[in-house]
Amino acid sequence: MKKLVLMVVAIAAVSFASCGGNKAADAAQATADSIRVADSLKTVEAAAAAAEAQVAEADTTATEGEQAVEGEQAKTEAEAK
Repeated sequence: MKKLVLMVVAIAAVSFASCGGNKAADAAQATADSIRVADSLKTVEAAAAAAEAQVAEADTTATEGEQAVEGEQAKTEAEAK
C-alpha cells in the first residue's frame, strides 16, 4: 500500500512540475508580440497621417486655384463695366 501511495504522489509531483513550464519564454514572447503590434500601429498611423497631409495639400492647392480664377473673373468683370 505504501508503494501505491508513493507512486500516486510521485505522479502528482511530476504532473505539477511539467505544467509550471517556461514562464520566462512566455513573457519574452508576449513582449515581442506587444512590440510587433505597436510597430504595426505606428506604421499604419504614419501612413494615415501622410495620406491626410497629401489630401490637405491637394485641397489647399485646389482652393488657391479656385480663388485665383475667381479673382481674375472679378477683374475682367470690373474692367468690362
